Amino acid sequence: MTAMDMKLIKMITSHYWQKSDSVVDKISFKGRTFYNKFKKVNAPLNSQVINKHLKGEITVAHSLVNARGKVENIVIDYNGRDPERFYHKAQLLLREEGYINFTAYKTKTEGHLHVYIHKGHTTLQEAIQLGKMISMKLAAKQPKQWRMFPNNDMPNEYNILTLPYEVYAKERGASWSKHM
Repeated sequence: MTAMDMKLIKMITSHYWQKSDSVVDKISFKGRTFYNKFKKVNAPLNSQVINKHLKGEITVAHSLVNARGKVENIVIDYNGRDPERFYHKAQLLLREEGYINFTAYKTKTEGHLHVYIHKGHTTLQEAIQLGKMISMKLAAKQPKQWRMFPNNDMPNEYNILTLPYEVYAKERGASWSKHM
């Protein structure tokens, strides 16, 4: 994974979340109790921290929502068993919907993917609605084995994702899109 591959995500780098071995925080949200194992670190997410994460020394996550309530990426967190099939279907759907900039990354768990849809300065509510729409359209084509981020079913402390480990596939404004 190169620094350029990480820059494609447009992460919020003013802070990061570090996973601990024990529960850091207990959060009550919409009648449910969440036990958070990630502790917010108010230090810049820099290359040294990212390298420690990639080496497996620590587990680091980044926030999806910035301090002004804006979102740069809508993310599909795929946790199924067939990433090739899922990515193919998701890629076709995203192209059909007009999304031409997206990147799929491998996570620590084999077969799991994070598909970052690079939307750019979107309000949190709009990102949640777009995520629900994309999820609904994907669910019509295959069994649901993913979660959308950001979402409003979890507190803000849970609208974070661990940093990816490797690029799976990327799509950057293909030449055929101008003919559609």
